Amino acid sequence: MFQHWKFPRSVTFHASRIFFLLILVVLSLGTYLSATSTAEAKSNEPAASNGLAQTPYMGWSSWSLESTKYAGYGTNWLNAANVKAQADAMHAKLQSHGYQYVNIDAGWWMDYNWNPTFDVYGRPIPFPARFPDGMASVASYIHQLGLKVGIYYGAGLDFAVYNNNYPIYGTSCHAQDIAVQPLKKTNGWLGAYAIDYSKPCAQAYINSIANEFASWGVDFMKLDGVTPGSFINNPATSDNRGDVKAWSQALIQTGRPIQFVVSWSLDHNYADYWKTYSNGWRIDTDVECYCNTLVTWNNSVKQRFTDVVPWINDAGQGGWNNLDSLDVGSGSMDGLNNDERQTYMTLWAIEAAPLYTGDDLTKLDDYGLSLLTNDEVIAIDQAGHPARPVAQSSNQQVWYAKNSDGSYTVALFNLDNTAATVKANWQDLGFAGTASVRDVWQHSDLGQATDSYSANLPAHGSRLLTVKLDPHRSHPVPPFYGDKAVSYEAESPTNNTLGGNAQIVVCSTCSGSEKVGNLGAGGSVQFNTITKKKAGIYTMTMYYTDGDSQRSMYISVNGGSGVLLDFHGLSNNNWNQVQAMQVSIQLNSGTNTIKFYNNEGYAPDLDRITV
Repeated sequence: MFQHWKFPRSVTFHASRIFFLLILVVLSLGTYLSATSTAEAKSNEPAASNGLAQTPYMGWSSWSLESTKYAGYGTNWLNAANVKAQADAMHAKLQSHGYQYVNIDAGWWMDYNWNPTFDVYGRPIPFPARFPDGMASVASYIHQLGLKVGIYYGAGLDFAVYNNNYPIYGTSCHAQDIAVQPLKKTNGWLGAYAIDYSKPCAQAYINSIANEFASWGVDFMKLDGVTPGSFINNPATSDNRGDVKAWSQALIQTGRPIQFVVSWSLDHNYADYWKTYSNGWRIDTDVECYCNTLVTWNNSVKQRFTDVVPWINDAGQGGWNNLDSLDVGSGSMDGLNNDERQTYMTLWAIEAAPLYTGDDLTKLDDYGLSLLTNDEVIAIDQAGHPARPVAQSSNQQVWYAKNSDGSYTVALFNLDNTAATVKANWQDLGFAGTASVRDVWQHSDLGQATDSYSANLPAHGSRLLTVKLDPHRSHPVPPFYGDKAVSYEAESPTNNTLGGNAQIVVCSTCSGSEKVGNLGAGGSVQFNTITKKKAGIYTMTMYYTDGDSQRSMYISVNGGSGVLLDFHGLSNNNWNQVQAMQVSIQLNSGTNTIKFYNNEGYAPDLDRITV
């Protein structure tokens, strides 16, 4: 028999009180930990905590017209009258479609020989011949139209500010007190001195400029030449992360909502940092060609199709992948044909990139205006669901994003120089069966398609679709899992074929202690025995070395057209540090070939690949 123990009533009462108090302690501790966790999470949010950039911004930027050699433009074009004319045109033609920002880019504080202008505290001020009534006057004009104004500055401490040793506003310090000693050049042009942010007056100097911008009525700020990035990816050479943080804090302390974007070709290795302290980051070099047009297809636009891919997962509310200016509004100036102009804007829209044109808004042609004001396309951009490619092993590419309502945004691209058919297989998107298809650019319903949809596209052409599943005749398809990844050495003499000047060289940090170099100027290496049991989309990781700022290489799968890939370089002549880059490729069942080459310029060295 088990005896049932009973506590005296007083003990039971006190125990219940203790138990109740323990519950309160646990609940209080839980609330404290939750609050602490929430506070810590908020301080580490993956975007600037200023509440801005909930959708990609839309507007105009001056740099495309400043950088072109097209008659009547160039760096001297930038002045108050021309900026106001662009604001008037935006107000009349684009504002009703969501365009807001009139962004004044580089040169506003420069004279016509590109010498900077500063006030007595070393803060940049508008060059009087460009902006005779000051920047506040221009901002007021823009605001009266219901628009917002943006401004630009470079990272670091201007040489002239240091040399003149200006006093820092509101402090007892001078410019030379905040420079890194011994002096060190910084930013993407090595065009300024590095700032030592451990010095007490460093943040005060940045604050003083930010307060000046805020007093003018600025709503947007672009910080340029940011490293790691801007073709200098070695922090030992230049590192502007301190500038980015300082500017982020400076803009917030003004009390004015100022969207903050950093530029250019930012190093993806530091994506979390850019996401913490900014509302957007330029993922690539300038889109402008610095030629007799604003852009060209080959030198400016097409490389975005590979360069944006590593960044796709980084975009979201509060911070967006910036692909640079969208110059599609004027056929006579853009340097593109109509097919290329549509493809250009299609990529920007499906990537949820900021839509800011660099065209002369007073000279938009009918086709350009129809592109920039297509509200269905704009809605795809503003929905904020960046698309990803199914595979990049062909110049006939399908990109897709799943939308909140279960539909898909699907873009077909023909990146080849001749017409070709591009086919979207529903299974590659994650479903099978029947779906309705709508042409977004043409506002046209195309009917239903079972299992796939194909279109014949001109060179550099595109098609933008909304695909809605038939709930009764479609079903999800589980993701494809191919064979286990296999590693293939580039230097393997039995499995690979070298061409041109390509040669095997020693590499102590590489797998197998060797790699293949001289893959540019006609050099090549072809992997001949990539064997898979099942056809499908596979992930290929390329292990390479690149001591230059950025080199490119084509890949050709099974003898197909070469697809150009841009590789991340180290820019410090370090050819021993192995890096990795991934792309998705379409392979057949059985044996496949993959060729790497560059007939046009320099290429990285290749260590190995895994597929």
